[in-house]
Amino acid sequence: MFFTYLYRELRRRHRQAILTALGLALGVALVVTVSASATGVRKAQDQVLHSLYGVGTDITVTQSAQRGTGGPMQFGMNPQGSEQQGQRFSRDRIMTGFGQALLSEQKVTSVTGLEGVSSAVGSLTATAIHISGKLPKIVTNGQGGGVTAGQGGSQANGGQPNAQPSMAPIKMTQISLSGIDVTDQTIGPLSSTTISGGRTFKRTETNAKVAVVDSGYAKQNSLAVGETITIGGTKYTVIGIAKSASSTANVYLPLKQVQALTGDKGKVNQIYVRASSATQIATVKKEIKTVLPSATVTTAQDLASQVSGSLSSASKLANQLGRWLAIAGLIAAIAVASLLMLSAVGRRVREFGTLKAIGWRSRRIVGQVLGEATVMGIAGGIAGVILGFVGTQAISRLSPSLQATVGRLGFPTSGGTGAAGGPPGASGGSPSGTFASLTHTVTVTLHAAVSPQLLALAIGLAIAGALIAGALGGWRAARLSPADALRRVD
Repeated sequence: MFFTYLYRELRRRHRQAILTALGLALGVALVVTVSASATGVRKAQDQVLHSLYGVGTDITVTQSAQRGTGGPMQFGMNPQGSEQQGQRFSRDRIMTGFGQALLSEQKVTSVTGLEGVSSAVGSLTATAIHISGKLPKIVTNGQGGGVTAGQGGSQANGGQPNAQPSMAPIKMTQISLSGIDVTDQTIGPLSSTTISGGRTFKRTETNAKVAVVDSGYAKQNSLAVGETITIGGTKYTVIGIAKSASSTANVYLPLKQVQALTGDKGKVNQIYVRASSATQIATVKKEIKTVLPSATVTTAQDLASQVSGSLSSASKLANQLGRWLAIAGLIAAIAVASLLMLSAVGRRVREFGTLKAIGWRSRRIVGQVLGEATVMGIAGGIAGVILGFVGTQAISRLSPSLQATVGRLGFPTSGGTGAAGGPPGASGGSPSGTFASLTHTVTVTLHAAVSPQLLALAIGLAIAGALIAGALGGWRAARLSPADALRRVD
């Protein structure tokens, strides 16, 4: 009887039922779209943090170098050894990350032994700079009306000789290096990458002349697995191609090889730490600060607060405006459904009065109205999920790429770079010894993620909204007395 009456009433008032279901569907679709977009932004932010921070890494430890240390890089543009003026030359310099002090590998052992630390590895970041070109040729220019003579020539009309360098354009290439502790690659810079070709390091290759190259750098320089790359005069065999959303280095080498290139044996400038559990991260951070009071201890949460750019703006929008927009849309949908249900009950006064007159109790009438509302809620939930899924797909396809920027300390400024002004520290520049502030930008694509839990929540909200609307309608119908209801004429 219950289902038969329910079916007949919904079929007889199908327009009203469809309109109520659509009102709920719009609210549910808004909730699904906004929630899925917020989830997509959070995943994009996690992708950025993983690419910059390292998958499985909870804490990174660095230490700032003291001011006045390091200074600008000098290449020396004067002839060296058997070199002659005007001849071609080649120079290589390997320098560790500027602004970061070197730490003993014993510090890594000390951190590993702290309570709550699951594992810790050290890494040494460096930059290999190679310049090549022709050595400057000194010519003597006459001043005061004199004539110009060649090198070592005479000066006429009493002019004073003035030696000036004549330098051809200089080519400079720069490679960022990252030393990897090959005995544990589940944490650290290489852990956030995917090997798209070849293989990663073997645990036995602690000092092997092998390299894993970033996919972007490999494509730019036409490198493939099995070929060799020369860094600081040493040849390394490319054994793998690493793909990452944001590479932290162009070339990954075994830690001991980077230490040999820089001359910093047994030194690192970054320590990657994994806590035993997420609840112990704060405690581990305090313990590290006790062991290394001068160090900068950064967690993923600290790094997230430094992220800026369009991704950060989208995150704030999703977390603040998006949440309230979804709540407002759902409340509006429930309000519309309630008004429609009350209106429908108002037009069925004589019907409910007749049912009461033939013996129906108030709770049975309320149950009948709630049954109709539940069906409309399920229909509205399904329709809302479909509309929400369409909305999320549109966002994923039409949304622009998002960017996140994290500030980093860069290389020391000097008297110009490249062919125009000479490489950093070249003679003729004006080295300042100061550090230039660089930024690292990551570009990610937003993918609005719809999870099964979100779909279940959406349908549940639609049913809950329909039950609220049905309860209001049923309460109004239950308050009617049979006599008053039968006296009313529609």
